[in-house]
Amino acid sequence: MPQPLLEDAAARAARYLDGLGERRVAPLPAALARLAEWDAPLPDGPTDPAVVLRLLDEIGSPATMAMAGPRFFGFVIGAALPVTVAANCLAGAWDQNTGLHAVTPATAELERISLRWLLDVLGLPPECGGGFVTGATVANFTALAAARHALLARAGWDVEAQGLFGAPPITVVVGEEAHPTLVKSLGLLGLGRSRVVTVPVDAQGRMRADALPPLSGPAIVCIQAGSVNTGACDPAEAIVPWAKRAGAWVHVDGAFGLWAAAAPVLRHLTAGVRDADSWATDAHKWLNVPYDCGLAFVRDAEALRGAMAIRAAYLPTGAPRDPSDYTPELSRRARGVEVWAALRALGRSGIADLVERTCRHAQRFAARLAAGGYEVLNDVVLNQVLVSFGEPELTERVIAAIQQDGTCWCGGTVWQGRTAMRISVCSWATTDADVERSLEAMLRLARREAAVRGAGARGTSTSGA
Repeated sequence: MPQPLLEDAAARAARYLDGLGERRVAPLPAALARLAEWDAPLPDGPTDPAVVLRLLDEIGSPATMAMAGPRFFGFVIGAALPVTVAANCLAGAWDQNTGLHAVTPATAELERISLRWLLDVLGLPPECGGGFVTGATVANFTALAAARHALLARAGWDVEAQGLFGAPPITVVVGEEAHPTLVKSLGLLGLGRSRVVTVPVDAQGRMRADALPPLSGPAIVCIQAGSVNTGACDPAEAIVPWAKRAGAWVHVDGAFGLWAAAAPVLRHLTAGVRDADSWATDAHKWLNVPYDCGLAFVRDAEALRGAMAIRAAYLPTGAPRDPSDYTPELSRRARGVEVWAALRALGRSGIADLVERTCRHAQRFAARLAAGGYEVLNDVVLNQVLVSFGEPELTERVIAAIQQDGTCWCGGTVWQGRTAMRISVCSWATTDADVERSLEAMLRLARREAAVRGAGARGTSTSGA
């Protein structure tokens, strides 16, 4: 019976999660060195499952990056809410291949209900079709496939049947700071990574509405809700009406920024986004569900279904909504289980609090670092902070020191020619105390690295004399 094994796994998982608040964020070199112990020849015979689980935990757990903890700020990654981890375990035990309602009715219903709740909390049109996918890359791909389907159908071309050879060309407009996953999706769809029309951006990374190009023929305009560097949102109120007048399809890459619509004090940042035609976002970011969970929404549900639906003699049909009709995959895990659990547990007010609270943490980071004499490069409108500690080499040294120290973990970036440290605050688990603890480490290490560099410069000057 699997019960003892599952109880052991639950106990080990609980110990791991309980320890995240105090452990260093990045693993120690000794823990990384132990990973080599896994790399043995494939056993000739079976291994006791309890031994397998012990090897996973004892070697793997210390070697993880503490992304599920309260002080990982390297990417826009939300630590999974406890209720969603528990729901994920139950869904794993259910082992439902959620493609067809007739075969997996429970998980298909959870997905349908979750989509309705998501449209509500994000302020999107209730008639939208939607699909659960792996992440924003595939969410962008899915929504843009619906755009391609609809635009070419208007031009009398069946792209699913005939492909793109000889099809009317589609103009694609993106901002200069479009995320690379969006560009990758365009390449996968045969629309090209390089043949896009690129619109310049302002100092915060927002598309400049005064620089929009003329449009004619089938066109897709891709805007962004939440720059991965600054958090800034493209001016949808100006761009969407312009695109609509030209008959273009408007797609919103809102991997994390779309969640601003769920927070009353931040909702103004997404003004005009509702009037687009499709949207992509992630639940594993600000909704804090386990990896992986992306979401694609399309106003014209039939366009999404037309691009994604699959038929075969052995597949039962006739259900009100078969999940596989709205995603690229037929075989897929039941991602809606954790999303339903998060939405039900948090409610509308809990989601708003999660988004607003993490943004306040970001503002606290920015204020204290600025007060410490360091330059914050962006307007902190959401949960992203860019800080420079001086010249590029010094900033890189500070980032490396912070990562090595282990109190928290932040990554580096280059923003409009400036080397910066990027702080992304997205976890439900981050408290005021975690922010203060992280700031103390950041300021201490920045001062130390500046002193070391200053001493080195003085030493060089003296020896040169």
